[in-house]
Amino acid sequence: MRRAMPGIAILTAGLMLLAGCSADRASSDGSAPSTNGIGPITFAIGQDNSGWLQGVITGWNQGHPSQKVTLLLLPRASNGQLAQLVANLQAKSDLYDVIDMDVIWTAEFASNGWIIPLPQGQFPLGEFLKPAVDTAMYQGRLYAVPDYSNADLLYYRKDILAKAGKQPPRTWAQLQHLAMTVAPRYGLYGYAGTFAPYEGLTVNFASAVQSAGGSILSPEGTRVTVNSAAARYGLEFLVHGFQQGWIPQVALTYEEESAQDAFAAGKFLFLANWPDVYAALSAPGPQNKVYGKFGVAALPGPDGPGSSSLGGANLAISSYSQHQRTALDFITYMTDLPNERQMLEQGSFPPVWTRLYTDQSLIRSHPYLPVLEQAINSARPRPAITNYDQASLAISSAVYQALTQKKQPEQALTEMAGQLTQIIRDG
Repeated sequence: MRRAMPGIAILTAGLMLLAGCSADRASSDGSAPSTNGIGPITFAIGQDNSGWLQGVITGWNQGHPSQKVTLLLLPRASNGQLAQLVANLQAKSDLYDVIDMDVIWTAEFASNGWIIPLPQGQFPLGEFLKPAVDTAMYQGRLYAVPDYSNADLLYYRKDILAKAGKQPPRTWAQLQHLAMTVAPRYGLYGYAGTFAPYEGLTVNFASAVQSAGGSILSPEGTRVTVNSAAARYGLEFLVHGFQQGWIPQVALTYEEESAQDAFAAGKFLFLANWPDVYAALSAPGPQNKVYGKFGVAALPGPDGPGSSSLGGANLAISSYSQHQRTALDFITYMTDLPNERQMLEQGSFPPVWTRLYTDQSLIRSHPYLPVLEQAINSARPRPAITNYDQASLAISSAVYQALTQKKQPEQALTEMAGQLTQIIRDG
């Protein structure tokens, strides 16, 4: 059971506290609040986190009976989560207090005034993974606290590769060759990923593009760079996978969970997915045909290890919360070292504390940790633009058109570039 941290600092200058009704925006001038900001809170988070999280909530509630946390589960898919959060925050509702956000949403939420700036000195940011901390900043201020980080990994059937006398692929050519030759020899499909037309496809496409040396937007998100030879090379790698059959057509319907389920059912030789999949695949059960038979490696790239899109989640406080002091304390509790360790042990979510990646006892139970740390540090964030949801929709829609051979890759990229240019201009 996790325990709340004693002696947590409650408030520093820069934390906005709600005064008056929930529809009023909190003040950021550091003035004294009219209420103490302490009381029960609601924690909004995606359904895929619920398994490991209940023990955390129970631990907090036992130590804070007058400040209990109610778990409010959002849709499983990130697009659905974003739509529900935005609708709530645009209405200035105080239903949510602490919000679990995709790392790419910080700029949008902060720029709209939906979340409050947080006191940087309260959190041990210097001991966190730097890429994770960077995603929580907006215009030089901390607007969220990293909860967990993420980078796609390559899951593979180690039993099948051993029988074939092969090593896990390090390059795209090796991945393609094994998926086309070894997989069918053992009655398997080649490669699964998140190729349905949603945010997961944007992530897959971004990984392919940056592994090829390209980008979608400039780092500051003000210039479109996707209409390049490198981006075309990355997209064509995925398109050719479907054309050649080593990525089957059924993968066009896969989101994170369905791709994971297909690999667990013993249908694929390779799977690209997030690190939390490791826990599910490591649990014996009638639906898990790969228990004890899979391994993990870095994503391959054109000439060696590739670059994943940086994923993960940050914790923020709603501007309309009436109990922001409790919300701040709860975030501090959620991201302390014992809770981060338990999150890894029970949910396989990558912690943000760097020391956990070199903990030998954790490496014995999670042997992929060194690979994961390298993958996170070499991952690249998706552009932090204020209307990211529109950009992601434009990207995934154009890529899906290419994967389904309704448009040639070059045409899809040209149209994507035009849409992204308009989105930036309108933003």
